[in-house]
Amino acid sequence: MNEGITITNLKKSWTTESGYTFDEVDIAWKSWGKLNENKDNVILICHALTGHAAADEWFSGLFDEAGILDPDHQFILCVNSPGSCYGSTGPTSINPKTDKVWQGDFPAITIRDIVTFHQLLLDEWDIQGIELVLGGSMGGMTALEFAIMDDRVQSAALFVMGKAHSPWAIGISEAQRLAIQADQNWENGFYNPEEPPLKGLAAARAMAMITYRTAKNYEEKFSRKIHPDKHIFQVESYLHYQGKKLGDRFDANTYITLSKAMDTHDVSRGRGSHKEVLGNLKKPVLIVGFDSDRLYPIHEQRELADLIPNSTLAELSSPFGHDAFLIEFDQLNAQLKPFYHSLKTSHSS
Repeated sequence: MNEGITITNLKKSWTTESGYTFDEVDIAWKSWGKLNENKDNVILICHALTGHAAADEWFSGLFDEAGILDPDHQFILCVNSPGSCYGSTGPTSINPKTDKVWQGDFPAITIRDIVTFHQLLLDEWDIQGIELVLGGSMGGMTALEFAIMDDRVQSAALFVMGKAHSPWAIGISEAQRLAIQADQNWENGFYNPEEPPLKGLAAARAMAMITYRTAKNYEEKFSRKIHPDKHIFQVESYLHYQGKKLGDRFDANTYITLSKAMDTHDVSRGRGSHKEVLGNLKKPVLIVGFDSDRLYPIHEQRELADLIPNSTLAELSSPFGHDAFLIEFDQLNAQLKPFYHSLKTSHSS
């Protein structure tokens, strides 16, 4: 997972919307291709909740020969979000004021903070133009805010999210956070690193895995089959496995920090109405939704398309629910390629 990832320590201050100022930050990133002379051939990928900077691992279908991403001509960049546990400054980092791991003391962050964190690195490199910013779920929220906040962004591709985090999605996230906080090894955001709250994190992940797929997908994948060795339903075994898998690679405070950041997502917050804010977004935007997504239903993408003047909506079909944006690469590339190439054609004409 860490292959090719670089961690850059920037001696730059970064102030969150909550008012906390970091005097310096660590930023984990991975890139493909080279910056051109004008420093404006950037494709910026924003990752989802439990993602990391190695986008070629989880967006692999966008990198292959049939994919939209082309390192021979593009400088492709993915930055690990703040609050993460994959190299960027987050709850697993050392608080320089206490010389202890941040854990539950890590300050609250927002999706807009994730954008300003990215901008620290982009500014350090004197990036002049971002041809396309793209992402799904939390990454889509970040990409949308990028398109609003940063004039260097020329276009955006937003997958499986909406103009704001809905009460439905916030409620699901809170149930997951309650599972983490109910763990016997959890106390007000702190735990013994030798005994992390794995049961709570596993329960949170199990809840999430149900919302990421569909009832039909579970029926086809598991039915009511019994695991031959464990003598429990195969779907139970699958959720146990997924919970342990995340616990082995992720941090509980990171899960809480980033899921709460997603809850802050609302492009109208402090700016005016959704119609005003998104109506002023004139850049070309591709919006992708999947008909089986129950976490961010397709009506959210339709609403975005209605609010953003220069937008293209792709309503795609898949049995995989919310996870489709990490699986249906043929369909994504089929939408991304004409969208991206039309931009290149218009810019060169």
